[in-house]
Amino acid sequence: MSRNFIHVKVMDKAIRLVRDGRVELLDSGNYNVIGDHGTYNVVINQKGQIACTCPGYGAKGNCSHTTAVDMFSKRKRRR
Repeated sequence: MSRNFIHVKVMDKAIRLVRDGRVELLDSGNYNVIGDHGTYNVVINQKGQIACTCPGYGAKGNCSHTTAVDMFSKRKRRR
């Protein structure tokens, strides 16, 4: 399975995080995401690479927090 594959459960949780207002922009490229098991920091660097401080990201290379930030940042740019 590709590291870029996003599982349906991850996508559903990311949608819920954005919908419930649990993604917070701190400053350019730096976000807090209030997850079900804690608050995690998500960073998008200047190259567009995204990373999260949660254990799931470290193990899998993607998570609902990074997916939520990606959705949130794209929504903000469209406005």
